Amino acid sequence: MDGLLMKLLVSPILVVLADALFPEVNFANLYQSVGVGFVLALAGFFLDRAILAPGSLWLTTAIDFIIGFLIVYGSIVFLPDAQISAMGAGFVAIFYGVAEYLQHTWLLRAIRSENT
Repeated sequence: MDGLLMKLLVSPILVVLADALFPEVNFANLYQSVGVGFVLALAGFFLDRAILAPGSLWLTTAIDFIIGFLIVYGSIVFLPDAQISAMGAGFVAIFYGVAEYLQHTWLLRAIRSENT
């Protein structure tokens, strides 16, 4: 449950930060970028529950990167006022992938410490 709470805090902040930093990512309103961040958080949580295990750190992180790109770039379908280029979605996916890598290492350490 700690992983979900962390993702629900970190992912929206990353999307809002990317919206502020990159001209290729332009959400019309703050709630749109926060909503996309929540969708990323939920997708990442369920993906971690399904795939994350010792030995699958890079696979899970790579899939998170791809899913992050698809969700951010696909959000322009549901948010017609948003203007996001493929490069902008890639920037957000890189941010998201790095954050997910750090969260995965933390979660795997927590799993190892529970088993000892």
